[in-house]
Amino acid sequence: MIQDKKKTLIKLLKNSIGTNFFKNNYFFDSGKSKDILKNGRLSCAFYVSTILKILNLIKDIHLTVNSTIKDMEKNGWYKVKNPKRGSIVVWEKKEGHYHIGFYWNKKLAVSNNSSKKVPTFHPLNFKNRKILFFYSHKDIE
Repeated sequence: MIQDKKKTLIKLLKNSIGTNFFKNNYFFDSGKSKDILKNGRLSCAFYVSTILKILNLIKDIHLTVNSTIKDMEKNGWYKVKNPKRGSIVVWEKKEGHYHIGFYWNKKLAVSNNSSKKVPTFHPLNFKNRKILFFYSHKDIE
């Protein structure tokens, strides 16, 4: 059997809404354990890359937008002008951070909401940020 990655992706996104699963990731800094995702405030790349890794659409799970994009581009993701449900959205940098999530439709996206600290549906113009890129992959078109 061959996995239907597109359908699985859409269900994973719907089922992830409101979960606390992506809130924390601890690393040692000078011998002290530190949550570098700040209890969900900085979890967008962790969220997106974990979903993509589950579907074998990237090689690793990442904690930054830049490393997620690099992995995506090495694994068949390409920029598109006309996204489809499940495409990746990258928004401009604000407060020193890019934002990444999933395209849902012309009005909505799904990403980790830095205010609510969990994945949510939200307007595509997330916090009035400019969209930099959309990415797609042959397995989710």
